[in-house]
Amino acid sequence: MRTLLVLLVGLALQDKWEAEIQKFEAQDLKNPPPLGGIVFVGSSSIKLWKTQEAFPDLPVLNRGFGGSEMGDAAHFAERIVIAYKPRTVIAFAGGNDIHGGKTPEQVASAFRELVGKVRTALPKTKVYFISLFPNVARASEDEKCRKVNELIREFTKTDERLGYIDVRPRMEGPDGKARPELLRPDGLHMNDDGYKIWNELVGAILKEGK
Repeated sequence: MRTLLVLLVGLALQDKWEAEIQKFEAQDLKNPPPLGGIVFVGSSSIKLWKTQEAFPDLPVLNRGFGGSEMGDAAHFAERIVIAYKPRTVIAFAGGNDIHGGKTPEQVASAFRELVGKVRTALPKTKVYFISLFPNVARASEDEKCRKVNELIREFTKTDERLGYIDVRPRMEGPDGKARPELLRPDGLHMNDDGYKIWNELVGAILKEGK
């Protein structure tokens, strides 16, 4: 019974994103994005990222949807990642998973699922994970987020087509806690200064493979 309940809850949570995914697909019908580019997928930090402004000389496509979890990215991978046959995938999610009660191991498992789907369909595509960073609003969850980073970092070492982009050292203070000046007033999401760090670190990797 418990297993069935967990399954039903999981399906309900994923169904809530169906309208958002359909919006992406409607956009694609009106303006088909180029294939073989760079797809950004994940939660609100991806959605709020002005990726086209940050990387105007690169074929980027933002498919972030706010509030989502790593499992959601994996669930919809065929429709919002694989459909574009990207050469590179940049993923960031996991904080919402932890906030919702999932374990670091479950987040890492969901990332492996995402990678597995991409690997099956697009064996040459590179997949990068952007590390979770500390924030003020959910400071009590930071140790679990550190564990997520640790597990996924180790997993990315198993395949040269995987990568780990460690933004955390630049986004924490000497005490290992959040730098509030990089966050919006909500203490959770990044402001422009935070994204400047991402633009620099992620951009350096993307331009290597340009």
